[in-house]
Amino acid sequence: MRTRHHGATDVGRRRSQNEDAFFATDELGLFVVCDGVGGRACGEVASQVTVDLIRDWVDREAALIQAAADEARMARRMVVHGHAHDGPQIRLGADTVARLGALVRGGLQNACYMVHSMAEVDARYSGMSTTASVVLVAGELAIVGQVGDSRVYLGRGEDVRQLTEDHTLLNMQVKQGLVEADKVRGRKSSITRAIGLRDHVEVDIMAFPLQPGDRLLLCSDGLHEYLDQAADTLIDLFRLDPRVAAPAAIRYANLCGGKDNITALFVEIVESSRGR
Repeated sequence: MRTRHHGATDVGRRRSQNEDAFFATDELGLFVVCDGVGGRACGEVASQVTVDLIRDWVDREAALIQAAADEARMARRMVVHGHAHDGPQIRLGADTVARLGALVRGGLQNACYMVHSMAEVDARYSGMSTTASVVLVAGELAIVGQVGDSRVYLGRGEDVRQLTEDHTLLNMQVKQGLVEADKVRGRKSSITRAIGLRDHVEVDIMAFPLQPGDRLLLCSDGLHEYLDQAADTLIDLFRLDPRVAAPAAIRYANLCGGKDNITALFVEIVESSRGR
């Protein structure tokens, strides 16, 4: 598998500074969206530093990612030649999947430690923090890492679903049965996990197989707060080419009020017979 992407970010209509940051590379298969936590000092520093640290961390393990892609491609070729192929399948070994998951988790935890350390040694950065949503594509496998309330969505055919869980106070209350999910949809809430608040953070990791034609959306809450109550709009965005979808998402959020910074990064999975 290979990827193609397009991302866009905007300050929105009510903020004076954009504290979102994103990074995307088809060569490495790495996609990251960070959102500096509102009300905290230097949110724009936390988000950009986190993006840079994750990029550097994963780039050092490019050989592992390429080996995983080669392993998946070889296994898929064997299945096809054995006439048991009924669609995209993944046959990566459990150890390879675990190593890729550990790579993404390590990148997020390293960023957390480094951002927190910056605040420890320089009072200007005291309290700075950021969310982080990460997707790493290796062959036919996607690894998702999540901290905070930026999100990752998967679009497959006409079905679009949220992959990540929001680490927010409201979502925690929903899980505990204290609040009904329909009553909090689209509402802002304080986050319960962030990169940089402490020197360590719990990271959600998930792995799933990809299919040609799959679409992914990584976005900050400046976009998804409006998509929560507009399922048809979300589906319509996934029908668009990524080069059109990202700026269209920004325009939609601004038309809805643009209360926060807005970032949308669309990734399309494209089948390839050779290389990444």
